[in-house]
This record gives sequence, C-alpha cells and structure tokens, in this order.
Amino acid sequence: MDARPSVGPRHAGVDWSWDRQAVCVIDEEGAVLDRFDVKHQAREFTAMTERLRRWGVERVAIERPDGPVVQALLDADVPVVVISPRQVRAFRLRHGTAGNKDDRFDAYVLADAVRTDGHRMGSLVPDRDDTRALRALVRARKDLVGHRIAVHNQLLANLQHAFPGAVGLFAQLDSPISLTFLERFPTVDKAAWLSERRLQAWLRSVGYCGNKTPASLIAHLREAPVGLEEEAGVGHAVVTIQLVGLQRTIRVQIDELDHRIAEALNLHPDGDIFRSLPRAGTNRAALLLAEIGDRRGRFPDEASLAAAAGVAPSTRASGKRHSVSFRRGCDKHLRSALVDFAQDSVKASPWARDIYDRARSRGCRHPHAVRIVARAWVRVIWRCWTQGVPYDPTIHGGLNKLEAA
Repeated sequence: MDARPSVGPRHAGVDWSWDRQAVCVIDEEGAVLDRFDVKHQAREFTAMTERLRRWGVERVAIERPDGPVVQALLDADVPVVVISPRQVRAFRLRHGTAGNKDDRFDAYVLADAVRTDGHRMGSLVPDRDDTRALRALVRARKDLVGHRIAVHNQLLANLQHAFPGAVGLFAQLDSPISLTFLERFPTVDKAAWLSERRLQAWLRSVGYCGNKTPASLIAHLREAPVGLEEEAGVGHAVVTIQLVGLQRTIRVQIDELDHRIAEALNLHPDGDIFRSLPRAGTNRAALLLAEIGDRRGRFPDEASLAAAAGVAPSTRASGKRHSVSFRRGCDKHLRSALVDFAQDSVKASPWARDIYDRARSRGCRHPHAVRIVARAWVRVIWRCWTQGVPYDPTIHGGLNKLEAA
C-alpha cells in the first residue's frame, strides 16, 4: 500500500462470492490504499460501506448487478458499476498474460478498470421493486418449465422400455388424463386387465372428454410391444409413479406462478405496453417486461437494446478481412425473451411474417431469420417502451406499407 496516497478520487473493486468478498481501494494513480475481506453477513456489509465512505470512494466495480452485496452498496448510496466477467477477463490481461486468478487480484482489476475506463461505464440504476419481483417470478417459471420437460423425457424413456403401450395412448404424455391412467395402470400386467367395457367405465369415472374411443385405445394397447412384466415391470412401475407425482407437483407450481405473474403484470404500469404486442399473451409479455426492465436510461437508443439482447450482428474487420457473425456476448435472458416472442409473432403479424420469409429466401436458417425478426421488433418495442404507449398496428408504418402494397 502507498503510504502517501495521491489527492483525487478513489475507486474500489469487489470480487464477490456467497462466502467472502475481497475488496480493494485504489487512488487516482492506481496505488492500492486498502485491501480487506468481507464475510457474507449483514454487519460485515455495513462495516464495508462505512470503510469505503471513509476512504471517499466514488464508485465501486463488481461483476454482478444484484445480490446482497450490491443491495448493501446501493442502500448506502454508493454508486455501483457492473463489469461483466468477460470484460474482467480482458482487463486482467493488462496486468499479465499468465492467466493467474486470485480474488484479491480480481478486486484490484475491477477497481483499476473503473479508474481507467469509468467514463465509459454507467452506474447501476436498479429497476423498480415490482419489476424485480416480476423478474423473479418469470425466471422461476421458466426454470420449472425446463424441469417439467426434463421429467417428461425421463417418463417417456422409462415407458418406452417398460410400458410402450402407454406412449401415444393420449394426445400428450403429461396431460392430466394420461397421468391419471399411469397412476391407475402403471404396468403392462395391470393394463392387461382392461377390456373395452372396463376401459369405457374407467374413462367415464375420470371424466374423459377426448376424441379417442375406448375401442381405439384398447387397440393401441394391444398393438404395442409387450414391455416388461412381473418383477421387472414392478420396478419400473415404481419409477413411473414417482415421475408422475413429480410431474403433477411441477404443474401445480407452474399454475400458481401463472396466477402470480398475471396479477403482477396487471398491476405494473408498463404491463399494457408489452401485453399489446401480437401473441405476447401474459407470460411472454411479463418475460419481455422483466428482462428489458423499466429504466429507460439503460437503453438510450434501439441499437443499445438490440446489442444487449444479442439480436444485432457482431462485425469484425481487420485489414482485408471483414466478417459479420453471431453476437455471443449479450444478456442471455433478454435474448431468449425477444427470440421467443419474435418466432411466435410471425403467426399473427403479416409484417413479421414478411421479414421472416424474405430472410429465409436469402438463405438464412431459421434461427438467423428469427433473430432478424427480433431485431426489427426491437425498433417497435423500444419506441413503445420509451414513449409509454401500447403497440398500435394501425400506426405501424412497416405494417401499413406492406398492407398497402
């Protein structure tokens, strides 16, 4: 540490973890003024902010935009600058090419980055509480949907081996009627008890209202491969019952989140903006709102939003070489939300369909064409978002020109 620190602004970096944070304070010339560790405790966070205030730290650099550490800094009115891990790796190369990584050194790298390049970095302005709550809900729902699909695939693999007749018996393997059937007849042996009359009686008892007749269902069961019987079948039946129960539990949790998301979206002041987009619905609109946020200053123009979402291409030029490629460095949650919306919007918007078809005719593959549609929608979404007005197709210039042609 420098015994005689220079006069001027001070900067700090925090290398966070869920156990212990490494903090480094430097002066305007890059000399280390203070280094200390902070345990993941509330009183430690308070002591950290007081220590930073005594040093007169102007801004603190950290690698994530949320969490208890960031919240403690914001509550203490300490400006926070978020630097992505990818950027930190690049800044680390300034100090050596060996690739060594150390928490205390990373804290210094963060502090030095905000010292030298802080004028390029905006301070973190967190979203409103209702937006952050909505973000937690939609991300939890997305995770649960992923779990539901994984359990569905496990159940399918188990039945293909042990009870092939149950696969394709109803429209969807994880539909309520299919899960009820598997709970009652989890093995080939138990399903063998069924006759057309018995199956008809069972379907009536569970209120089945599908299009398949008992005769067609019985035919499907009898035409399928035999599967596993007796003791081997019983073992797989235990797996089937467990997976069916897990599938039901996940569905209940998803339904509960759907209600909470709908309620939160109805109460949010920006809810109508995103709900007005074609085929946005409730969950997709909530996902777009949560990932874009409510701070208009975060994206001062449409290009910044497109770049953050990864739907704008990345250009590389060096000498005679010039290439345009897929942008990998972006907000993955935001890109997923925009791409999901864009690929479904082509079913409802002639304008989006025209952009997609023209991209495909130029030889673009489906993912590339969808990103082109998403980039076009960014212009519309950004304008509606910044002006605080819902999407109105009657004043959408691109759509009107297409319809007039």
